[in-house]
Amino acid sequence: MTLSLPALIDSPALGPRPFLTWYGADGERIELSATVTANWVAKTTNLLVEEFDAGPGTLVRVDLPVHWRTAVWALAAWRTGAGVVLGEGSAPSAASSVSDGGPRADVIVTDRPATLDATELARAEIVAQVLPSLARAFDGELPPGAMDAARAVGSYSDVIGYVPPTDPAATAVVAASHATAHSDLGSWATELPASARLAVPVDGTSRDVEDLLQLVLGALRASSSLVLYPETHPDPSRILTPEHATPLPR
Repeated sequence: MTLSLPALIDSPALGPRPFLTWYGADGERIELSATVTANWVAKTTNLLVEEFDAGPGTLVRVDLPVHWRTAVWALAAWRTGAGVVLGEGSAPSAASSVSDGGPRADVIVTDRPATLDATELARAEIVAQVLPSLARAFDGELPPGAMDAARAVGSYSDVIGYVPPTDPAATAVVAASHATAHSDLGSWATELPASARLAVPVDGTSRDVEDLLQLVLGALRASSSLVLYPETHPDPSRILTPEHATPLPR
């Protein structure tokens, strides 16, 4: 099933209506319209192309928990034609990119740069991404040469500039047990009801990140919106009712 990412990302059907609503475990709430999401993706896409020459064949490891920023980075990487590495990304089918037991990411986007080892720091460009939505800078020490996303992303245009043509055969996703090509993203995305507002409990595991990205692509395709909230919330009805959201069908 073919999925046209440029069409879905650049001009999302929901426009100014909510697309991603995020509830953090600390009580943070942020609502992104489809237009605002597209603006974030455009800025991040421009950064990836201009700073790192991202395009087909580039691998971007998204080392972030389930979060609205995770969705933005993945969409931006796909918009450049690059592949997104999730977790350790040890899929045997990605063997052509594997060295020393895992794919060699060209760019690593992480909220915990201090945990990267010397090999990762030497091989990849490092982008430190702080998670709180209002943060203006990364709160912590950065490795030498690392980029602070909170300071950098906002300086790029929210209109996408030059982006290399996507190669349908290029890798789009490298996960623990599989690799998926750009031509197969449509089948990889979750099938969702059209024009629905869906509430999704999340637990932050690496598997949940893959679920998140499949849902985001499915929501874009179906012109639906997502409300993400911690599965440990003691009373989900206090979120679902004011958000006018229904639980995600299982």
